[in-house]
Amino acid sequence: MPSIKTTHVGSLPRSQAVVDQIFGREKGEPIDPVQFDAVMTSAVSETVRKQVEAGINIVSDGETSKISYATYVKDRYTGFSGDSPRNAPGDLKRFPSFMKRASSSGGTPTYARPQCTGDITSKNNGELDKDIANLKAAMAEHGVDRGFMNAASPGVVSLFLQNAHYKDREAYLWALADALKAEYETIVASGLDLQLDCPDLALSRHMLFEDLSDAEFVRIANLHVEALNYALKSVPQDKVRIHICWGNYEGPHVCDIAMDKVFPTLMSAKARYVLFETANPRHAHEWTVFAERKAEIPQDTVLIPGVVDTTTNFVEHPELVAQRIERFTAIVGPDRVIAGSDCGFGTFAGFGAVDPDIAFAKLAALSEGAKIAGERE
Repeated sequence: MPSIKTTHVGSLPRSQAVVDQIFGREKGEPIDPVQFDAVMTSAVSETVRKQVEAGINIVSDGETSKISYATYVKDRYTGFSGDSPRNAPGDLKRFPSFMKRASSSGGTPTYARPQCTGDITSKNNGELDKDIANLKAAMAEHGVDRGFMNAASPGVVSLFLQNAHYKDREAYLWALADALKAEYETIVASGLDLQLDCPDLALSRHMLFEDLSDAEFVRIANLHVEALNYALKSVPQDKVRIHICWGNYEGPHVCDIAMDKVFPTLMSAKARYVLFETANPRHAHEWTVFAERKAEIPQDTVLIPGVVDTTTNFVEHPELVAQRIERFTAIVGPDRVIAGSDCGFGTFAGFGAVDPDIAFAKLAALSEGAKIAGERE
């Protein structure tokens, strides 16, 4: 009887104590570094415990210490200051009353997004080493033998922290790849899997490049993957996960580029594990793309479909989760499918559409659905 493993995209709800520490530091308030580290260590242990309790096999640190999955680089690398232009997603601009309501009700996160205004180099401030140590200690404490750590891709950094220093976007992208590759290598050298978060391969189509044609955007996405693969040149492919995303927010999503159009780009990334949305109403139908284009999926690629939606407080029935998993096991076999979530449950510190307790209930439903699917193989 095959066993379907379980994981998720990475970020998880942070406690109020964690949020207070992160935003205190963000605002320049005096923060005791010893207390900050102690709060993070304790919180990572707790979030790993909750993942294990929910039946998750491949765990993360919940991105506990990071203010967001992409903009954390401003704190760990030189070259960022000021503020980047804010580009509202194209779908929200089509529905201005909804966008206004979401903004006024706290439905959108607020956080610093500086521009790149100088050369990008690592500050070597030890934050990554602390994250790794906290996760590995929590895994040992709770009896977990496999974990992963998220890192921003060059492309997603260029999406949110825009260029005001390098001669053009392409030069900025390659500078980011050069700067970030040591982070990727350090994570893998620690024994953890590396997950690259790449909403730039989908979300940026309707956020930064909405004036381009789909074909023009795909050429940019291909360049982003080329830069990413360059940054991964010393990292074994079987230690790499890649996550593509159209934006982890509840909204119309009527401008999302189709998976079919970015499928070859996604499959060209140097990653053994591919995570993607297939639970939310805008992308649930796209499992058929994987069936129809099975020949284009590399033989050693493992699919990690999102089988629970991260933008709603509905807790999926385990039977529905099992059915979603089985769509993919029928395509590539149960040994090449891991059950995952559409996106993160804590993309930005202190902000999330899903109640923290419900987030872990959804992960438990994910695990139960994986068990059902495994028993039916």
